[in-house]
Amino acid sequence: MKISENNIKTILAKLPELKKEVQKVIIGQDDVLDELIIALMAGGHCLLEGVPGLAKTLMVKTLSQALDLTFRRIQFTPDLMPTDLIGTEILEEDHATGKRFFKFNKGPLFANIILADEINRTPPKTQSALLEAMQEFEITYGGQTYPLDRPFFILATQNPIEQAGTYPLPEAQLDRFLLFVKIGYPNEQEEFRILGSTTGSKIQVVEPLMNAEEIRQIQFLVREVSISDDLIGYVGKLIRASRPETSTSDFVKEWVRWGAGPRAGQALILTAKARALLRGRYAVIMEDLHTMAFPVLRHRILVNFKAEAENINTDQVTAELIRTIERPKISV
Repeated sequence: MKISENNIKTILAKLPELKKEVQKVIIGQDDVLDELIIALMAGGHCLLEGVPGLAKTLMVKTLSQALDLTFRRIQFTPDLMPTDLIGTEILEEDHATGKRFFKFNKGPLFANIILADEINRTPPKTQSALLEAMQEFEITYGGQTYPLDRPFFILATQNPIEQAGTYPLPEAQLDRFLLFVKIGYPNEQEEFRILGSTTGSKIQVVEPLMNAEEIRQIQFLVREVSISDDLIGYVGKLIRASRPETSTSDFVKEWVRWGAGPRAGQALILTAKARALLRGRYAVIMEDLHTMAFPVLRHRILVNFKAEAENINTDQVTAELIRTIERPKISV
């Protein structure tokens, strides 16, 4: 893909405007919005977790409104079936000849942006229907393969409480998500603004800023961002150090049941490149890697029972890895 210099400047200038457009409706959550945009730029999917009432669904819907893309919202429930996601064949009749034939009726997954609301409320059988779409960007039904429109971006939400009636996502599916984003409570000033702006009559209108072709161009530009061999080597050390079998760190052997795989390293480099581009840089720095390590590794490192008993979570393991792993001498 060849992109002219003028087009590159025009497209990149829209990225800060995209965030501002979403912030017409969403107050605060700067880091969360950055991570959503980074996942979009990197061409990956995002899992959002937060307690009820933190505007997870509203955030995704608002982002979709700021993009000139097709959008579908799927409410995941215990009785949802795989065909409710991917579609099914229906029997139709040709009125001219009287012959009957089966026609594939596409499901809601055939869109650019998918909001998978409360994804952990549907059984594993239905959850697994997402795997091919998330990894291969295509859907197979009845021996036929149907490509999905690009960009294809799944934003899934889940609730960390109210575990009754939920089905935890299996590790294979969690790994398909590029980032695992946690949404926290707003601070005092943000909450004041939220209470004032959401209880009045004024309605904010969100305008679409970017189309599918521009997003595909950004995803291409992300992969063109430079990263030094020293930093690639550092990522490899960080990922290998998270595995109890190969780690030399005592805390990993003590707390970690399962470490991150090679896909985690790929995700870390790709999202670090996207973060650099989002900030107007064409080369990755150490700060990019350290910032993105938390949402990248949060769902790829599994702590053991001992860690859970001591209230040690994956973010604490990641922070300790960052603190102890030797960094390259030239951190550029």
